[in-house]
Amino acid sequence: MQVTETLADGLKRNYTVVLPVADLESRRTERLTSIGKTLRLPGFRPGKVPFPIVKQRYGTAVSAEVLEESVSEASRQVLSERGLRPAQQPKVDVLTENPTALAGDLEFTMMLELLPEIALPDFSTIELNRVKAEVAPESVDKMLEQIAKANHTLTPVPTETIDARGHGAVAGEVLTIDYLGKIDGEPFENGAGKDTAVEIGATGFVPGFAEQLEGARPGETRTIDVTFPETYGKADLAGKAATFDITVQQLSSQIIPPIDDELAKKLGVDDVPALREAVRTRQQQEYDGISRLRLKKALLDELTKMADFPVPASIADQEFDQIWQRLEAARKEGTEDAADKTKDDETLRREYREIAERRVRLGLLLAEIGRINNITVTDQELDRALYQRAMQYQGQEMQMLELYRKYPQLSDSVRGPLLEDKVVDFVLELAKLTDTVVTPEGLAKEPDADEV
Repeated sequence: MQVTETLADGLKRNYTVVLPVADLESRRTERLTSIGKTLRLPGFRPGKVPFPIVKQRYGTAVSAEVLEESVSEASRQVLSERGLRPAQQPKVDVLTENPTALAGDLEFTMMLELLPEIALPDFSTIELNRVKAEVAPESVDKMLEQIAKANHTLTPVPTETIDARGHGAVAGEVLTIDYLGKIDGEPFENGAGKDTAVEIGATGFVPGFAEQLEGARPGETRTIDVTFPETYGKADLAGKAATFDITVQQLSSQIIPPIDDELAKKLGVDDVPALREAVRTRQQQEYDGISRLRLKKALLDELTKMADFPVPASIADQEFDQIWQRLEAARKEGTEDAADKTKDDETLRREYREIAERRVRLGLLLAEIGRINNITVTDQELDRALYQRAMQYQGQEMQMLELYRKYPQLSDSVRGPLLEDKVVDFVLELAKLTDTVVTPEGLAKEPDADEV
């Protein structure tokens, strides 16, 4: 094998490789001979088919197999002998015309980009502030009240009671309604519903909806006017004025159970103290999760500042393309970021290209930290994560697990974040952390906001 380097520009490398035809012919002959030993053809004893006939029947197919294997092996050899770490699968182009004829040496080119040389920073120089919050007893009390309310039952309010008090639904009571939504007088998709419960005084799915039903009675019809928020989830409704034709079917009062051992048992624990502890633990886990996310973001920001090396253009191009596709999809759906709407495409492309390169650079640094320090995701860790992910698809758990096992790229989408978290944990062990206790409200603020 003859290898000639034809380009060495930054991370880019090009090679021309020539494989002697004698080696290829030898491989083909060996493969055809092996086939002939078991070949059965009419007029010949098993394994006694003459070689020229075997070659005539299978020569072209075997030549293609030999060429593919030889090019693949030669490419791996070039990388191995030169200690090259490609950023992506090298691009191979065969230059020889009609290569399967094996009329001469096989010549092909191999073009690739290398992973950059990455010097790991001194992680002990990283100083981070870890904000933490503790669950207050009054927070547990409030959550218990919400749990009790969520376990309410409804009791219809008798007509005579409504008549006696002289008014319909009041705050805290629940109306069961049928409704039909219209925009410009025409019904819109998913704008109708039957036997829908609406609590007076509670937050409705559209601001002003529940408020306009106060005082309504069973059998009454109303038409109310609302305006969907600009940030409404469905772009075709966001910011639009609509009317709803309402028919009230029933008025009910809520019976909220007391926070006692009976409620606790209904929720799967022994008594009220156990319920309080379960609620406190769940809230603390939520706080700790937010704290972890903030600390991780702060660490990644610091690592991004420390990452100073060239980025393979091919990977940056892929990352940019994904970002741009999401931007164009957001434009179509009307959910584009407000700041982006004021910028032209040239500005957006430049800004998002910089974001893509930062993301790739950080990803390469994290991968190198993992490689150098032998940080990996075990099969058990991956299986556990895949199971948890599959459990999100109720009724389709086994089908999802099968998909994850069948398609490696799906498993990789789970493996990647697991490895990233393990690398983050490794670096945090070496960094200098200062703990600051804040209120839950302070924990929820943006990192640069006042946390006191």
